[in-house]
Amino acid sequence: MFCPDAFVSGALEMKHAGDLMALLRADPERLRIIALVHSLHLPDCWIAAGFVRNALWDSLHGRAPSSPSGDIDVIWFDPSQQNAEADLRIESRLNALDASIEWSAKNQGRMHVRNGDAPYQSAFDAMRFWPETATAVAVRYTDNGDLEIAAPFGLDDLYAAIVRPTPRFAAEKRAQFDDRLQRKKWLSRWPLLRIETDVHSRASVA
Repeated sequence: MFCPDAFVSGALEMKHAGDLMALLRADPERLRIIALVHSLHLPDCWIAAGFVRNALWDSLHGRAPSSPSGDIDVIWFDPSQQNAEADLRIESRLNALDASIEWSAKNQGRMHVRNGDAPYQSAFDAMRFWPETATAVAVRYTDNGDLEIAAPFGLDDLYAAIVRPTPRFAAEKRAQFDDRLQRKKWLSRWPLLRIETDVHSRASVA
């Protein structure tokens, strides 16, 4: 049984980190899923994106965190494995643990090719090139049973209910950011969200 303690990725402790840890610790289903992923012992492995973001947005709207739905985004990093079949094998292992979950495993050591970027140096580095600052948040268990949060743009935007493009998506990939806003329909589900496009006022990297 894990007894997670707050532990924050990055050189500086991020504002709001303790609150986010408490929110996750109070969510047995999310803790169960984090434990399942940890049991595979994949290199530089996290659960990211909506798994964390949606729980916090629910909380900001006065709701209990909804059960994780849609893809559970499992990211890991191994640049020596450039074949997508490795991801499929991981998804198969996760399905064997819980087939009711829609698992999506992506080795960030190869995703730079699809995204047209320079090679990423880690899963944390890869998240800097994701579409929104509030989406670039991930969680995992450490081997000591602590919870660890990775958030290259910090947590300020997430806690301010701000949907802001990361620098790459504010510039040459802006059309993809706008398309995501239309497809995801986040404002319908979380009406307190605000769209901000000024990357200069985004949270600092932690």
